[in-house]
Amino acid sequence: GVLVFGKDPLNFMPGAYIQFVRFDGMTLADSVQDEKSISGNLLTQLLQIDNLLPLQIRAARVSAGGLRHEEVSDYPVAAVRELTLNALMHRVYEATSAPVRINWFADRIEIQNPGGLYGQVTPENYERVSDYRNPVIAEVMKALGYVERFGTGITRANSALKANNNPPAEFIFEATHVLVTIRRPA
Repeated sequence: GVLVFGKDPLNFMPGAYIQFVRFDGMTLADSVQDEKSISGNLLTQLLQIDNLLPLQIRAARVSAGGLRHEEVSDYPVAAVRELTLNALMHRVYEATSAPVRINWFADRIEIQNPGGLYGQVTPENYERVSDYRNPVIAEVMKALGYVERFGTGITRANSALKANNNPPAEFIFEATHVLVTIRRPA
């Protein structure tokens, strides 16, 4: 309830925010181009993410044959958004001050959320099986139109990545966190 309706959830849940950092290179040691702390109740965070992500996507004009050109994005916003929403929905909120982290590098995006896999989900079945650590948050996100709760988010994200010529998202599962890496097109 605090995360959904509260005026300042950070007073009760110090990790209930998103840390966005865009680096001017490929490592955490490179200089920071931009950073944002996205906080507030769940709806406020969702609206801020919807505003921030499209601004970070870069497009280039490439020849499409003859005199035609087309815009090609470095990342499909639908995939980055979907994987960020998954991080918000499936993260651990209790007993941690760690935020969801979006680290945007020159060659990739890393989205990390506190908490490992939950319930019936394993490293072998995560693309096919859903389980909800935070069912109320998942239901609120569904009611707001941000997710469907059909267990198809990763499949849809990878489909958008493929259509944009990006490799599939890479997942690392640890007991303390999940790290998703999205790479630029080859």
